[in-house]
Amino acid sequence: MPGKFVVSLTHAKDNADKATVAFVVANAAVASDKEALVFLSIEAVRLSQQGYADDIHEEGFAALKDLMTGFVNAGGKIYVCSPCFKKRQLDETRLVPGTVIVGGAKLVEFMSDGCPSLSF
Repeated sequence: MPGKFVVSLTHAKDNADKATVAFVVANAAVASDKEALVFLSIEAVRLSQQGYADDIHEEGFAALKDLMTGFVNAGGKIYVCSPCFKKRQLDETRLVPGTVIVGGAKLVEFMSDGCPSLSF
């Protein structure tokens, strides 16, 4: 079943359960043949930094780092909110593979044809 799917994530270590479940759902979307995108904003932009997710592992789930890597390896995209990234003074040279820093217009463009989405 082709189509697009967006997961919007605003949490990282401040709510590791939401961050983990967001990537579980994103992996389900990409495994269901959706053009899947995770949009990281607010605190979730920290997940774009190499090493940040390494110690996030909610009981009963795969480690967040593995969920993120699996998502990208399956063809999923990770967009990182540019203003949120800059506000937190993060390092563009330390981006996790598969992440792209974008403005909100890029997300709107992806969703413009009608696209289901979930927010965590």
